[in-house]
Amino acid sequence: MSNYDSSSIEVLTGLEPVRKRPGMYTETERPNHLAQEIIDNSVDEAIAGYASKISVVLYKDGSLSVEDNGRGMPVDIHPKEGKSGVEVILTKLHAGGKFSNDTYQFSGGLHGVGISVVNALSTLVEIWIKRDAKEYYITFSNGFKQTELEITRSIGKRNTGTTVKFKPDAQFFDTIKFSASKLRHNLRSKAILCPSLEVNFYNEIDETTDKWVYKEGLKDYLSISLDGLDCLPPTPFIIDYKTDEQQLNCSLAWTQQYNTNIVAESYVNLIPTIGGGTHVNGLRSGLTEALKEFCEFRNLIPKNIKLTPDDIWQKIAYVLSIKILDPQFSGQTKERLSSRECASFVANVVKDAFSLWLNQHTSIAEQIAQLAIVNAQARLKTNKKVIRKKIVSGPALPGKLSDCTNTDLNQTEVFLVEGDSAGGSAKQARDKEYQAILPLRGKILNTWEVDSDQVLASNEIHDISIAIGLEPNSEDLSGLRYGKICILADADSDGAHIATLICTLFVKHFPKLIKEGHIFVAMPPLYRVDAGKQVHYALDDNERDAIIRKIESENKRVKIQVQRFKGLGEMNPSQLRETTMLPDTRRLIQLTLDDSLQVFQTMDMLLSKKRAADRKKWLEEKGNLANV
Repeated sequence: MSNYDSSSIEVLTGLEPVRKRPGMYTETERPNHLAQEIIDNSVDEAIAGYASKISVVLYKDGSLSVEDNGRGMPVDIHPKEGKSGVEVILTKLHAGGKFSNDTYQFSGGLHGVGISVVNALSTLVEIWIKRDAKEYYITFSNGFKQTELEITRSIGKRNTGTTVKFKPDAQFFDTIKFSASKLRHNLRSKAILCPSLEVNFYNEIDETTDKWVYKEGLKDYLSISLDGLDCLPPTPFIIDYKTDEQQLNCSLAWTQQYNTNIVAESYVNLIPTIGGGTHVNGLRSGLTEALKEFCEFRNLIPKNIKLTPDDIWQKIAYVLSIKILDPQFSGQTKERLSSRECASFVANVVKDAFSLWLNQHTSIAEQIAQLAIVNAQARLKTNKKVIRKKIVSGPALPGKLSDCTNTDLNQTEVFLVEGDSAGGSAKQARDKEYQAILPLRGKILNTWEVDSDQVLASNEIHDISIAIGLEPNSEDLSGLRYGKICILADADSDGAHIATLICTLFVKHFPKLIKEGHIFVAMPPLYRVDAGKQVHYALDDNERDAIIRKIESENKRVKIQVQRFKGLGEMNPSQLRETTMLPDTRRLIQLTLDDSLQVFQTMDMLLSKKRAADRKKWLEEKGNLANV
């Protein structure tokens, strides 16, 4: 056996982690995300009111520059690091001015890794800084400082700003070429979302020039995008909401014909969130609640029709922009917002504003309602009827299954819940219209080495099979009773063990369900962190510590209390609903299955009774990677 001691542990310092694992920090298909990081920094200066113009140049040699007329990066010596501010920002991960709300109220850069990632993955970075009536110049290469910071000339005192020019390193990207069309779209969106900001783009490769200035911002953008389409309302509905801590701007309309290029864009602090997130969930919920209330008050909904969010969301064109303090994203590339409190903030603002508008414009409002009702009727016609409760043939549903009333596979979901007490909480927390609960007793059978024709001998697995309407290894999913099958276990190691055994059941005996995207794992929190009137939830120790650091940096006097949940049964139904079951605020991970043999080889090594020796060897080699 190879030696495993302290000398085997590799500690990555500086920007080494970025160069070692670039995919953790940026997109590696093209270097566009690097450009976005620099552009976002300039836009943050504009949001803060210090910059009014941004100019981007794409050069023939594949390099790119971003210039703004903001305050200019700090050049004085950092009190702790003993280096100039610009050098600290470029060479240290998690170093930046975005952690303090005194420097930037609303900011897209919040991890302090953006521009340092650009530095780590570029062969050359040049920076010109104008401030204090001087122009400074410094260069970096492959993550390290190449030349010292020097003063190049004297300039006017009001002439301030930063220019960053960088050339991406080809070894880290599938292609070194920037997508000019994506750059244009990104820059145009910044101009739209930041009224009166002048954004310029010069492409040296094809010698094209673009300039965008939108005095009215969002108000014009959707109208231009929908030009030529029949829309309701004819002029987009606008929401403008602003406080010191939150801002919401939204423009939306429903198109009356199908269009593949319909606009559906969302932004957080001017950063495009391609994957949506909690703010888009909130927009959807707010619109749904407002329109349902309007329809019910006027008796517009036909008998046996229930409007769902999907009915209202069809053919909607929208641009949603929010600005919040300390947004939380899923991943460094910031494609999806995960800030839980955003869902309720956006939903409440949208519901109030849209309800008021509907009642002030009743004629158009009734037409919008009719669109949603037609969608609901079409859904019911095409939806395959699933018989609930009354089973004409075959075994009856398990007695402990708390079924839902809806029959639409696009809506319904069943939670496989560990334990009766957790099952009781989940039953109270669910929305019984579309959420079903099946409590499971303890750890189910390890089915990795059990034949599919014998696996139903286990009572728990038999109940799962009957509840979901499919037999093991079934290729025909027409009997499926729920669109989502969600595994819900405690957040501790025992819960992880149970979740693993249930995942094993589906991987081995119901692989078609995974390939068709029906299996999900719910992520309940392990901790509740109370700080005054604020309540936060954390999935694990790292998230708990990050929340505590954030609270302490904002308010050192507030009393912080941390509660560790012993299990799902310890949560009251409202907590379980908010954190784990409500679609707007929960975290669900979709189970996917790689076609490669490696997944099955790894699972066989971990689950096969005959491979204890292999497991022991694997633990000796990989055990240090476990997060205990």
